[in-house]
Amino acid sequence: MMNVYAARLQDWQRQGLERPHRPVQGPQGPTLSVDDRAYLAFCSNDYLGLANDPRVCAAAQKGLEQYGIGAGASALVCGYSAAQAELEAWIAHWLDLERVLLFSSGYLAHLGVIPVLVDGESAVFSDALNHASLIDGVRLARPAQLTLYPHGDWEFLEEALRRCPLEQRWILTDGVFSMDGDVAPLRELERLAEQYGAWVLVDDAHGLGVLGPQGKGSLAACGVSSARVLHMATFGKAVGTAGAFVGGAAPLIDWLAQRARTHMFSTALPPLVQAATRVALECVALEEFRRTHLARLGEQLDAGLQALGLKGLPSCTAIHPLILGENRRVMAVSDRLREEGLWVAAIRPPSVPEGTARLRISLSAAHSVAHIDQLLEGLEKVMGVEA
Repeated sequence: MMNVYAARLQDWQRQGLERPHRPVQGPQGPTLSVDDRAYLAFCSNDYLGLANDPRVCAAAQKGLEQYGIGAGASALVCGYSAAQAELEAWIAHWLDLERVLLFSSGYLAHLGVIPVLVDGESAVFSDALNHASLIDGVRLARPAQLTLYPHGDWEFLEEALRRCPLEQRWILTDGVFSMDGDVAPLRELERLAEQYGAWVLVDDAHGLGVLGPQGKGSLAACGVSSARVLHMATFGKAVGTAGAFVGGAAPLIDWLAQRARTHMFSTALPPLVQAATRVALECVALEEFRRTHLARLGEQLDAGLQALGLKGLPSCTAIHPLILGENRRVMAVSDRLREEGLWVAAIRPPSVPEGTARLRISLSAAHSVAHIDQLLEGLEKVMGVEA
C-alpha cells in the first residue's frame, strides 16, 4: 500500500506540483527568516501589517493572563468566553449586521454553514473560481442542482436563475478572488438575489480590511446591503490573527449556531486570539493610512510590471498575479527570485486552472516603496535571464 502512495508522490513531483514546507523563524512581516536567511517576502496574507503589531500582541498577552490558552470546549458547552461575545457584538455593530457567529477558520465556517443552508431541495450557483472551502462545503451539502457559472459572468447567472425550477436558491462567491485579486460583481449579484428570490453567501476573506470605508470589505466597497446577503470573512489575512465569522439576519445566524457541525463539535477559538482580534479590528477600522499606502504600492507595482513588459492581472486589492502558464516555469522563476533574496509564491494547479500557473505577489502595508523597487529589480533580472 505504501508503494502506491510513494508512486503517486513521485508523479506529483514530476508534474512540478510538490509544495514544500519552509519553517519561518520568527513573526510575519515584510522580511521573513528561513534557514537563517532573510527574504523580502511577497507571499503573506498579512495585508495591513497587523500580524506582529505591538498593540495586537499586547492584547493577546492580556487575554492570556485573563483566560489562559485554550477555550476548553466548544462554544455550545463552556467554551464561549466573554471575549467571544464581545468580539461578535463588536463586529455586528461595525458591519451593521444583526448577528455574528465565530468559527475557528474560514474553511470550517464554510464546511459548517453551507450544509445547513443547502439541502436536497436547493439549487446552488457557484462562481467557477470560488475558493476550495466553498467548493467543499457544497460537496458536503449535496444540493439538488449545482450550476458553476463562468467567473464573474452575472449575465450567465441571471439566465440560469431564470430557468431554475427550485425555490430555494443560493449564490456562492468570493468577494475578492484569492488567486486573481479581482472583485466579484456584487451589486449585480445583489440585484439578482432580490429579483429571483435567491440568497447570496459572500466569502470576503481577502476583502475585509483592504476594501471599503473603514476596511469593511468588498460588500461595503460595492454598496451592497441586503438581508439576502450572508457575510463571511476571516481574521487570518488583513486582520492578522486567526478565525472567521459569518454574519447576517439574527434568526439565520442563531439557527447556524445550533446546527453548523464545525461550530458544534469544534473547540472554540482561544480567548486570547479573540481578544487580539478585537484590537486588530479596531486598528483596521481607524487606521485608513494602511489602506492608502497599500493602494499606492499596488499602483507602483502595476506600473513597474507594465514598464518591464510583464502582464500582471489588474487588481485594486493586495493580490497581484503574474501568470506564467507552465508549472515548471513558474517554479524556476520563483526559485531564482529566492536566490535574489525575494520570496514570491509560485501557485500551480489545483489552486488555479491548468495552464495558468503564476507568481502570486501579495503586498502588505508593511512594505515600503523601496521594497517594491527591489522586487521589480529582481523580476527584471530573473525574467531577463529566463528570456
